[in-house]
Amino acid sequence: MLVVETIAKIRRAHFVEGKSIKQTCRELRVSRNTVRKIIRSGAT
Repeated sequence: MLVVETIAKIRRAHFVEGKSIKQTCRELRVSRNTVRKIIRSGAT
């Protein structure tokens, strides 16, 4: 299960820093499907 901090890092990387999903996956070492799910959901 992901920690709230990790979710916040993923959302910040995608929306604020403009990083791609693939780049975010590599940096935070989470799966691409996880990143997509977090970006699509509105929860923080």
